[in-house]
Amino acid sequence: MNEKLTELIQAYEQRVYGQSENVRLMLASVLVGGHVLLEGVPGTGKTKMVRTLANLLGGDFKRIQFTPDLLPSDITGSMIYNMKTGEFETMKGPVFTNVLLADEINRTPAKTQAALLEAMEEKQMTIQGETYTLPAPFFVVATQNPVEFEGTYPLPEAQQDRFLFKLHIDFPSMEDEIAVLKQMLLSKQEESVQPLLTVEEFNRISEEISSVTMTDEMYGYIMSIVRKTRETESIRHGASTRAAIAIAKAAKAWAYLESRDYVTPDDVKKVSIASLRHRVILAPHMELEGVTHDQIIQELVGSVPVPR
Repeated sequence: MNEKLTELIQAYEQRVYGQSENVRLMLASVLVGGHVLLEGVPGTGKTKMVRTLANLLGGDFKRIQFTPDLLPSDITGSMIYNMKTGEFETMKGPVFTNVLLADEINRTPAKTQAALLEAMEEKQMTIQGETYTLPAPFFVVATQNPVEFEGTYPLPEAQQDRFLFKLHIDFPSMEDEIAVLKQMLLSKQEESVQPLLTVEEFNRISEEISSVTMTDEMYGYIMSIVRKTRETESIRHGASTRAAIAIAKAAKAWAYLESRDYVTPDDVKKVSIASLRHRVILAPHMELEGVTHDQIIQELVGSVPVPR
């Protein structure tokens, strides 16, 4: 693994306590151009996790607070009339950045949520019929609160499918919470976050990840897992081919973070839950029994024969 990337992971984990696996999954997603949906109760450090990563990567960072009255043009930008020149000018919105934090994305209606679709899928944005390419790299990290439903608009399945990962942010352990408390009250560490990677170095690492070896057996293993989600009675709607692509990309990134140039079944297992939990819909009887997506997916992945 790249030495600077190792240093970045260490610096990241020193600033975001108790989320070691989520930190690595977030970085893995970013390195392959994927987007992340973060779900967790308020006060668990979701915004800090994104802002810290943006600072360490050295790219541009912008944050949008999603509200019920937010308009699509508040995200994408619009054409405005310049009275001095007598011409219309393009005013680019906050989506023109490297790291976009869509805070509480489920607080805005579907029309505004959909404004991100073109940016997330095509890495471009159309304003008044004119198409503009977004900066590279570009990725969206959206947050949502799972416990407060008043005044919220659940993300449609089609838009959730655009996110490479859905990560659950839980409360840290007692020791990690004490460390967070000390960090926030006794130090200025958050103010001193310095970039550890340039955009050029980031893009070079992304190219190295794309060359990580994945055998035909691994492709078959991934496809078997995805197809299994369509065959089990516990799941009403299984995952699409996009889910298989997401697992394959993420497995390559995870292998790279583990300092390997080839993908193993363990890499696939490590990223499968985060890749699938937002792409499958449980059968009604499973929801009534209180079974979670993670439990079903973990059981499903374990039932697929591992290639030798």
